[in-house]
Amino acid sequence: MFIIITPFTLAFIGWTQIRINGIIKYQKKEVTAILEAFSTETLEAIFDALPVEVSFVDDTDAVRYYSKGNQRIFKRTPAVMGRKVQDCHPSQSLPKVKQVVSDLKSGKRDVAEFWINLGERKVYIRYFAVRDKAGKYLGTLEVTQDITDIQKITGQKRLLD
Repeated sequence: MFIIITPFTLAFIGWTQIRINGIIKYQKKEVTAILEAFSTETLEAIFDALPVEVSFVDDTDAVRYYSKGNQRIFKRTPAVMGRKVQDCHPSQSLPKVKQVVSDLKSGKRDVAEFWINLGERKVYIRYFAVRDKAGKYLGTLEVTQDITDIQKITGQKRLLD
């Protein structure tokens, strides 16, 4: 398989073309510069188009973002914004939620994952520690996905088959 890398492709994934003494070189752009090129509306649309649910809880455990896709497994309403993550889970899972958040904050772990049966569906839930470049904990990203149909995949399927 061949992958054709064009200047457009490099620009799209965050590289910029520079010319030094007539020689073209590429250097990595700062991610913040790339993100600044997107409007809030575009970023929100990107998150909403993903086949996963995404929620972000900040370093004070307050819910700050959730994607609003049409097929959400765990429904969210605007009332959840600003609420403590501990207040968004059933009481029987609260000790585990607290432990996971504590482990992510402390650096004991960077990822926590589990899966559950929800009726006939298999739901895969992952929590990721979000840190700045210096390693400071900024919050937790929750990614939830219905993997029922993914588990049924066999063989291969090519694009447009």
